[in-house]
Amino acid sequence: MAGTDTTAKAPGAGSLPQDVTAMPGTARLRVRWLPRSSTVVMTLYLLFLLVPIYWLVNMSLKTNTEILNTFSLWPRDLTFANYATILTDPSWYMGYVNSIIYVTLNTVISVAVALPAAYAFNRYQFMGDKHLFFWLLTNRMAPPAVFALPFFQLYSSVGLFDTHIAVALAHTLFNVPLAVWILEGFMRGVPKEIDETAYIDGYSFGRFFVRIFMPLIASGIGVAAFFCFMFSWVELLLSRTLTSVDAKPIAATMTRTVSASGLDWGVLAAAGVLTIVPGALVIYFVRNYIAKGFALGRV
Repeated sequence: MAGTDTTAKAPGAGSLPQDVTAMPGTARLRVRWLPRSSTVVMTLYLLFLLVPIYWLVNMSLKTNTEILNTFSLWPRDLTFANYATILTDPSWYMGYVNSIIYVTLNTVISVAVALPAAYAFNRYQFMGDKHLFFWLLTNRMAPPAVFALPFFQLYSSVGLFDTHIAVALAHTLFNVPLAVWILEGFMRGVPKEIDETAYIDGYSFGRFFVRIFMPLIASGIGVAAFFCFMFSWVELLLSRTLTSVDAKPIAATMTRTVSASGLDWGVLAAAGVLTIVPGALVIYFVRNYIAKGFALGRV
């Protein structure tokens, strides 16, 4: 019929306003203030996160006298002596060296073990595969304190106590299950036809896995390596229990700094700032991979 609007509308579409100006006054005010309120909430959240870090940096640039006797938002007597102590005293800077050594060992071992394990869980079906996968994840659910005494007794018996490899192997008990779970999720996005095509083209399994398959899941490897690194870097109980002098990490060093004169708050703050730096650098370099992990639902 002439003059009749025949444009199809979705159910309920007729009740929606065509633009914001057609809304009632209260609704327009709510829409206008929604972005502003989100900005305020995000700003407050960022301030909540950054205030402790700022205060740590602030303390690291003060003397102990200023830290204990005055309250100031910035150093009144700026000093870098605390950082000089960290970078020149072997008892401090060797803590960072030891931490980097066993964290790197742990990350490499965990990812190297998790890659073939995740491939097996993803590509093959065998008796008890789901039960084995669940049992693997239950190791990650146990707190490190459960394994501290067995590891201490075992490593003391075989001569691995106070070595970098001891801490690295202990941390693999927690990192390998997590890495397998993450990598298996990324491998689901790779079609199985790629495997079959590579075998038809004459690729051996090792050559196919290294040259074709691993580049396809490079983002997953980055995410798994990141979480292995972060757990091993911040873990304290096992690293402190399994070391004493030669392999003592920085986290353990920071908990053993009480002297006759008390705590050296400035040096502790400087050590804390320098401890944050490696983790921040790792996050910066793998930030895109972590975003892909969130997209795939494995992070």
